Amino acid sequence: MKRCSFSPLSKIEFTQSQTLFKMNRSVVVIILMLLWTNTQSATGQELVDSSRVLRVLSFNIYHGETMNGDFDLEQIAQVIREANPDLVALQEVDLYTGRNGGRDLASELGLRTRLIPLFGRSMRFDGGEYGEAILSKSSILSSRNHALPSTEGNEPRSALEVSYIMDSGNTIVFMGTHFDHRGEEDRVRQANRVKEILGESGLPVLLAGDLNARPESSAMEILFADLKPSDPDFEFTSPSRSPRAKIDYILYGPPEHWRVLESRVIHNSVASDHCAFLSVLELLPADH
Repeated sequence: MKRCSFSPLSKIEFTQSQTLFKMNRSVVVIILMLLWTNTQSATGQELVDSSRVLRVLSFNIYHGETMNGDFDLEQIAQVIREANPDLVALQEVDLYTGRNGGRDLASELGLRTRLIPLFGRSMRFDGGEYGEAILSKSSILSSRNHALPSTEGNEPRSALEVSYIMDSGNTIVFMGTHFDHRGEEDRVRQANRVKEILGESGLPVLLAGDLNARPESSAMEILFADLKPSDPDFEFTSPSRSPRAKIDYILYGPPEHWRVLESRVIHNSVASDHCAFLSVLELLPADH
């Protein structure tokens, strides 16, 4: 049998081998660190408790009239379904009005989206009623509709409030509202009243709606004292065809009780004259 012979490594070859080993070891260390980082990121995502997460939508539906000039609730329903919300605050909702052919918009949208509807009247209008609505994925614990202060001759406004039990068992207060569009004086009065109502609950709160106020306005300054906006960048929401103003909001409080996971404006230039606004929030444990 022929023997195999091995020649010993030269000093240069040995040095090169050591260098190559060190380089390979460094690469391995880097790979392990990257894997650890990715694992930590995944773990961080898993720490979000889905039972404490709410998808919240605010949508001014322009009494069901699309930007094509027709009354097409399916356009609105499609926006809502695609957002997959747990709670929806709707503004400019008709109930049995002549201009809508006597339709119940909240109930129809509830059927189209498989959400539970609740209507709150702001005023009587065109043979029926006009106001706010809330759509909910789960049944609500209780509800109240609050008349908001307004100057005589201006359109009456209201705030629809519900107590909602999350999958985690926690109870929160959710309110949908629509502030006056004419003057800052009424919006300031309405902001103060909403702030007073929400402060009475002693529970975590979410406020959603078309507030007809820009972020730097006096009305928003009042609300921002206790509530935090889910979109600190204040992306424009109105008008839908060429947004140039931030007037639709989702606010949460107390700020330390919530964490915003996502916020975005849903751009649809046909369904309404406003863009819908979606936020995903997590209610944090008391001992976080």
